[in-house]
Amino acid sequence: MATAAGAAAALFFLLWWILQGEDNPWIPAGLAAIVVMLVATSARQIVMRRALARFVLEQNEARHGRRQGGSQASTVANLHSASLQSAALRELQKQSAQADATESAPETHREVYQLCTDYLVSAEEVLRSASLSTESRVALRAGQERVRGLQKHHLLAWARDESLALTREAQQRVRLHEKIETANRALDCIDSALKVYPEEEELRQSAGAVHEFITSSRVAHWIELAERAVFKGYYRRAIDCYRDALFFLTRDKPAPDREAAAERITREIDLLRARLATQRAVDSAPEKTATKRRQSL
Repeated sequence: MATAAGAAAALFFLLWWILQGEDNPWIPAGLAAIVVMLVATSARQIVMRRALARFVLEQNEARHGRRQGGSQASTVANLHSASLQSAALRELQKQSAQADATESAPETHREVYQLCTDYLVSAEEVLRSASLSTESRVALRAGQERVRGLQKHHLLAWARDESLALTREAQQRVRLHEKIETANRALDCIDSALKVYPEEEELRQSAGAVHEFITSSRVAHWIELAERAVFKGYYRRAIDCYRDALFFLTRDKPAPDREAAAERITREIDLLRARLATQRAVDSAPEKTATKRRQSL
């Protein structure tokens, strides 16, 4: 990856120098550098997946050799599997450190979480062997504990970063249904992590924040429609919009800030009803006067 980064930087400056006569030469140069980094990242993932597949294949061959080669071959195969597990653990810790050291995409944490899951499954298969030495068994169990910690860390990091990015994207949306749809995607990420760690308070707080954003977006939408209706003199429509905002505001658990907002909306509804009654009285006054004149004539 360091070599790819150096090659991308060299290609960027080279193309920039070649295209100096063009408008905005940094755009094609930057695109070329990005393509180089994307290709390098894809190649890196392919290599990691092939290494993991090779590890699983060698482990299967070791189990097959144990069944055919007797107790001596079984011991050798188990030692080989234990050494492979140790190498896989070192590589996994390296991947974890790289994911934490840089501002990587949330999907990187998800990939490390999946690698942790694969490691735990393969380590459990090795531990089922009766001929595994006590020292190797203790080392494998210690490695499992470390990987479980990494697994939890990276799943929480993925859920946090992915939901935060989707919530920020939802805030940039203009239409209400787009805001809600994007925020629900953030909730899906948090819910998938909650299925694995249901007692994690951080996930519950993140879910509560996203729910609060959805509620505030709906309430703000209906209040805006109500204010537009008031400006145009459509008091009945404004009352209906305020009532919709009040519905979404009071549907969930009450909170002090929500209670204050609900009281303000209720006062606006009462004021609009008073205006509507006054408007009706003013509109009906000429009709009553005309009726009295006709009766007197």
